[in-house]
Amino acid sequence: MELKVFWTDFAKSELKNIFDYHKEKVSVKIAQQIVEQIVLTANELKSFPEIGAVEELLKNRPESFRYIISTNYKVIYWINRDKERIEIVDVFDTRQSPIKITRKK
Repeated sequence: MELKVFWTDFAKSELKNIFDYHKEKVSVKIAQQIVEQIVLTANELKSFPEIGAVEELLKNRPESFRYIISTNYKVIYWINRDKERIEIVDVFDTRQSPIKITRKK
């Protein structure tokens, strides 16, 4: 059974920040391509939800967070079996300090 992909408000906000940054620094076209690639990568989780690696820096959280990589970004998610969906909770720029991944949402 295919699961649905659900984007939290925080993850949507991060995606918008990524778009705005690249739109300002490069171009609207490139910004759109990057965001589209991130969304396409996240949608692959519908059929293969456990494909992502466990996020070691978030192991102390009650959810079992995983991630997949899309361009320079980690798409961080967990599988919510109760609601039959994959919850995208963050899109994290891997060029940042890894410890920032533990910031509170």
